Amino acid sequence: MDVERNNDDLVHCVYSSAGTVEFSHEDIIELLKNARENNSKLGITGMLLYDNGSFFQVLEGRHDRVTSLLKSIQQDDRHNHIVKIIYETIENRDFSEWTMGYSDVTKEDLRKIEGLNDFFRSNSSYIDLDKGRAKTLLKAFKDGQWRASIN
Repeated sequence: MDVERNNDDLVHCVYSSAGTVEFSHEDIIELLKNARENNSKLGITGMLLYDNGSFFQVLEGRHDRVTSLLKSIQQDDRHNHIVKIIYETIENRDFSEWTMGYSDVTKEDLRKIEGLNDFFRSNSSYIDLDKGRAKTLLKAFKDGQWRASIN
């Protein structure tokens, strides 16, 4: 049973999805441009990772706005297999300076993250992440060396 939330509650939603179309670098740049404009209007922040057809995204903001945006994403036919990994109330935003941060991280980079190296060594994709590994990945990007590469 879902707990009723105040629309002012600050939440983050972490989800993964599989692309239904092939995204070129230019497609990702266009997607980011649109997301940043939309997120700025909604007061949503976060980050996005993309690798070989799969997405990993964090959305931070008011409960009602994050929920509405996630519903919109779920209806976007460029994605399928959308898996909500984490949806919880948070005290502070981890990615407050980005309406949508993005990093060109590679699987080789991901294999260097302690606690994820075995996962990405087996050619797993973001859609296979569980809650524990998703939190490990978030911590690596919140505190780690890749934070500087997010643009």
